[in-house]
Amino acid sequence: MKKRLRFLDRFLTLWIFLAMLLGVGIGYSIPNTADFINSFSSGTTNVPLAIGLILMMYPPLTKIDFSKVPQMFKQPKLLTASFLITWIVGPFLMFLLATFFLKDYPEYMTGLIIIGIAPCIAMVIVWNELAEGNRELTAGLIGINSLLQVFFFSLYAYFYLEIMLPLFGIKGLALNVTIAEIAQTVGIYLGIPFVLALVSRYAIMKFLGKPFFHQQFVPFISPITLVALLFTIVIMFSLKGEMIVDLPLDVVRIAIPLVLFFAIMFFLMFFVSKKIGANYRDATALSFTASGNNFELAIAVSIGVFGINSGQAFAGVIGPLVEVPALILLVNVAFWLRKKYFSKNV
Repeated sequence: MKKRLRFLDRFLTLWIFLAMLLGVGIGYSIPNTADFINSFSSGTTNVPLAIGLILMMYPPLTKIDFSKVPQMFKQPKLLTASFLITWIVGPFLMFLLATFFLKDYPEYMTGLIIIGIAPCIAMVIVWNELAEGNRELTAGLIGINSLLQVFFFSLYAYFYLEIMLPLFGIKGLALNVTIAEIAQTVGIYLGIPFVLALVSRYAIMKFLGKPFFHQQFVPFISPITLVALLFTIVIMFSLKGEMIVDLPLDVVRIAIPLVLFFAIMFFLMFFVSKKIGANYRDATALSFTASGNNFELAIAVSIGVFGINSGQAFAGVIGPLVEVPALILLVNVAFWLRKKYFSKNV
C-alpha cells in the first residue's frame, strides 16, 4: 500500500490531467452522460460528486489532532491576516477581476462574484495535505470560515450584487439565499466527513490503540484521498465535457480571472504570513485557505437561483475545473518556496 501511495504521489499531476481528459472524453463522446450523472441528484446536491468530495476529505480530517486546534488562537497575527485577506481582499479582488474580464458576459460575471464571496472550506484540506501544511491550523480556519459563510454569505451577496455592481455602472440584481440553505451545503460537504473522521479517530484509538491507528489505519486510508480526487475530477469534467468542447472560448474567458485570483491570493497570503513570522507549515495552510473557494456552495446557489443551464451555473462548474490543476501547480510552487525560504526553518 505504501508503494502504491508513493507512486500516486509521484505522478499526481499527470494523473489529474489524464482524469480531466478522460472526463471530457466521456462527457463529449457518450450521449446523455450529464443527464445520467445528474439523475443521481437530490435537490442541488449531486450524489456522486458529494460522495467523491466526502471520501476525499475523510483521510486528511482523520489525521488531524483536534486537541491542537485551539493552539491557533495563540497566533493572533496569523488569524488577523487570514481574516483580512480571505474575507476582505479576496471577495473584492474576485469582484474586480470578474467586472474587468467579464463585463460583457453578465451571467459569467455574476457566477464569478458568487464564487468570490465563498472562501474554501473543503478542498483546501486536500491541497494543504498534499503540500504538507499545518493540518490543525487548516482545521481551525475552515471551522471559522464555515461559520462566517453561514451568517454572512447572504450579506456579501447583497453588498456585491446590489450595491457594488451599480457603482461600477452595471445593473445590480437580487440574490435571496437563506442561512438554512447555506448551512445545508456546509453540513453536507464538511459536516459529514468531519463527524466520520472524528468518530473513527477516537474510536480506533480507544479500542485498538494509538500504535494501530498511526501504523495501520492511517496508511490504509491515505490513498483514498487521491483516488477519490481523481474520481471527482472525472465526474466534474464528464458533466460539462460537451460544453467544454463546444464553448472552449467561454471556458478560457472564465478561466483567466480565476487563475489570476488563485495566484494572487496564494502569493499574497504566503508572503504576508512569512513577513509576520509564520513557518512553512503555517504559511502553506493560510495560503491554500485564502486562495481556494467553496465551489460546492457557489454551484448550489447558482443552480438554485438561476437554474442548472444558466451562465452562472456554468461559471460555477468551470471554477473547480480550473481550480484543480491550478492549485496542484501551487502545491508544487509551495514546495519550491519551502526550499527557497524555509530551508533552515520548516
